[in-house]
Amino acid sequence: MSRNYRSVLKPGTPSWAWRRALWRAQGLTDEDLQKPKIAVVNSSSQIAICFSHLDEVSVRVQEAIRAAGAIPFEVRTTAPSDFITSQGGRGGYILSARDLIVNDIEAQVEGAMLDGMICLASCDKTPPAHIMAAGRLNIPTLVLCCGYQPSGVYRGQHCDIEDVFTAAGGIRSGKYTIEEVKEMSEVAIQGPGVCPGLGTANTMHAVCESLGMSLPGSTPVMALSRAMWDYARAAAERIVEMVEQDLKPRSILTPAAFENAVMTMLCISGSMNSAKHMAAIAQESGVDVDVYGLFEKFADKIPLLTAVRPNGEHTIEQFEAAGGTRAVMKQLETFMRKDALTVTGKTVGENLAGITVADEDIIRPVKRAYGMGPTLVMMKGSLAPEGGIIKLSVTEKRDLQMRGPAIVFEQAQDALDAIGRGDVKPGHVVILRGVGPRGTPGMGMASAVVFAVLGADLTGKVAIVTDGQLSGLTNVGITMAEAQPEAANGGPIGLVENGDMIAIVVAKRTVDIEVAADVLEARRSKVHTWQSTNENGWLAIYRRLVLPMRQGSVLMK
Repeated sequence: MSRNYRSVLKPGTPSWAWRRALWRAQGLTDEDLQKPKIAVVNSSSQIAICFSHLDEVSVRVQEAIRAAGAIPFEVRTTAPSDFITSQGGRGGYILSARDLIVNDIEAQVEGAMLDGMICLASCDKTPPAHIMAAGRLNIPTLVLCCGYQPSGVYRGQHCDIEDVFTAAGGIRSGKYTIEEVKEMSEVAIQGPGVCPGLGTANTMHAVCESLGMSLPGSTPVMALSRAMWDYARAAAERIVEMVEQDLKPRSILTPAAFENAVMTMLCISGSMNSAKHMAAIAQESGVDVDVYGLFEKFADKIPLLTAVRPNGEHTIEQFEAAGGTRAVMKQLETFMRKDALTVTGKTVGENLAGITVADEDIIRPVKRAYGMGPTLVMMKGSLAPEGGIIKLSVTEKRDLQMRGPAIVFEQAQDALDAIGRGDVKPGHVVILRGVGPRGTPGMGMASAVVFAVLGADLTGKVAIVTDGQLSGLTNVGITMAEAQPEAANGGPIGLVENGDMIAIVVAKRTVDIEVAADVLEARRSKVHTWQSTNENGWLAIYRRLVLPMRQGSVLMK
């Protein structure tokens, strides 16, 4: 080790004396104090199985860092799980916790002036939060994605958390019984890790790699598998080298890197949540790039090469075996910005040299693509002037459209009750509003409404438009999420009344309210503004500071 590290303070100063006293008491020697200090960011928690294995990962990563000649310090953050920590605050603690993680990291790593970070990423919000923090602090950082959970078998068929999701939505309509759902929930998850499909978690793991912030070939990976442990050791060794080389995130997180990540998302039909998370990473990293604009730019240029659940029938295990994210980037090599730098210290082009795709039926070559035209469709129109997103499956037609009367809800539970009573009829456009980042606050989850529609056999018969968010596992007909501006920011979705005609044309990427502009403007004087739902504490702070989705819903500086 030869660099001057910022963690090594000048001998004889008060700060040096205090740190030496505390760290010597923890067993560090004076020789250790001269070595680089690396934060092992551990978003561990026993509250959800997504994070339950991270303590074991942290121990091994720390051992490997010490063996490589540096000193690890584990730091902890909050650990939000969509399935567990979505109950309170109308679901507002999920997205808002992403930014809480970023500030957790800043307070500990920057406060201690550590020299680098290796971040143990798991469930949905930890991967973007870790890269956001990396971009903000701009110290050498590597993200280690810690894997997906093994699935089970129910009555002879593959069964994972997505199947439980879908079945739970069908209880009200009688499509599934409570006992059946209980049976499925007992076998769906066979170990720790994130949801085993191309939901938000595995999507964001792919973002980490395609942005260049994770080791090539490391996503997706089954949690606690031999491959995961190999990548954990390699990542621990590499972060020590990165600190020595002073390879910082802002050298990696360039406009070219974001282009690569967006192209990868379009190619694999990743979660719609990737757009706002990448926008947030760009904001925190000071990168002048319009992520939503990139999705629009590449929409008709990038072929769809995979069909992994919930987009198709292939499993995440098959996707990993075929080569995962790196194999996708290899198939897209002629499109990739191969000059983009990565955590390896090499470019994307250098990382892809000599790589072959293990199974071209799972990750197809461009000449045998499933098709062209995006499954992540950026919509705009008089109902959402700044945009919204529709997620289609691989097999869904791209010419979907619907025109029908609005039926308006301001609480997800009210929509669920109406669907259960049969009040939502074929031809309706369900409007769920006031659940955006400021309106909830923290952005409410609309997925339960989508699965209730599925369970009530209304898929394809109704449309859904919301300013809230959807789980990355959600693919159901015409469902547009993240309508911008959100209702709480004065968006037209807040002006819709029952019976207003809504027209959605996916092929044209338009979503419109067929009400005259002057009529809508006249409604503003009496519209509900969603300024408060009597929240306090963290959610009250978040409401005051959160920026619009197009800016990643980060907190204003």
